[in-house]
Amino acid sequence: MENVRSRPEEAAVPEDRPPVPPFTEETARRKVQAAEDAWNTRDPHRVAQAYTPDSVWRNRDRFLTGREEIVAFLTGKWERELDYALRKSLWSFHDDRIAVRFQYECHDADGQWWRSYGNELWEFDEHGLMRRREAGINDVPIRESDRRIFGPRPAAEHGTDLPLH
Repeated sequence: MENVRSRPEEAAVPEDRPPVPPFTEETARRKVQAAEDAWNTRDPHRVAQAYTPDSVWRNRDRFLTGREEIVAFLTGKWERELDYALRKSLWSFHDDRIAVRFQYECHDADGQWWRSYGNELWEFDEHGLMRRREAGINDVPIRESDRRIFGPRPAAEHGTDLPLH
């Protein structure tokens, strides 16, 4: 049987990036964990592949469109935010949308550590690619001794919730 995705006229059809909508609680949690895992690689090209080619972002006061802008943004982000480590937690979901809350820690070139708290609203296409991301984020300076996020989440902790403060 012929693979229809190999036909030239269908070459532009994206591969599914499971889980795909409509989401259940289980698949929404898997999607959130997959996003956390990808962002913790700090690889802008890998992260950008989870978004549609024309994905629209609001990140704090920045507005981005498309994978090229996402890659450029993330490259700069991880050049400034050193030793970045992230945790995401499912807040809510419905059909093709997921809401998450997150925290990440990093330090700047001067050695000041930061904990950033935020909420994201995600909307996905039928292939499981994120077509819209809205992120509101607040930063709090912390002492290095106050850190609680050290690298990617161990597999045994996947799906655990975040502390509120």
